Amino acid sequence: MAAVTLTLEALNRLRAAEFERALGEVFERSPWVAGRVAPARPFATVEDLHAAMVAAVRRASRDERLALLRAHPDLAGRAARAGALSPASVAEQSSAGLDRLDDGEFARFGRLNAAYREKFGFPFIIAVRRHDKTSLIAAFERRLANPRAVEIETALGEIFTITQLRLDALFDAGQCTSGNTKGKLGSGSMRQ
Repeated sequence: MAAVTLTLEALNRLRAAEFERALGEVFERSPWVAGRVAPARPFATVEDLHAAMVAAVRRASRDERLALLRAHPDLAGRAARAGALSPASVAEQSSAGLDRLDDGEFARFGRLNAAYREKFGFPFIIAVRRHDKTSLIAAFERRLANPRAVEIETALGEIFTITQLRLDALFDAGQCTSGNTKGKLGSGSMRQ
């Protein structure tokens, strides 16, 4: 279905289930985040919406936060090669060139993914739109030295950056702080 323009004002008027469906993929495969903030409407700005979503994650149980971390795909992992990523993740990973890795690079990412998952119990999460292959590998290697508690907080911080970027794309990033709250929404999934 083609993307349609929707204002924040119209989003605020949606029924809770429609609101959750419209924003359900902002937090990767975790529509519960949007569901938890629906009762807090109306949101005056996209920044207010994002802050409420971040607060919902912060108030979530430890198990829910870990499930959120685990909902993310590996970078350049099997899901990417199989075409099983969300549309937002596809766009994000391709922006860093992860869809164009040679076999050696793919194997290196595979080894890093495995080491990270083994140590922390969830995938490596980073706002890939702000990186290229080289800086991603450097961040992987640096963060593998972190203790688990530090890495959980680091990964959540990266998720909050990713979701802000996703909302900015959804609501026309250049106008999010100027009061213009028009955005592009498709049938429950993000378009980038």
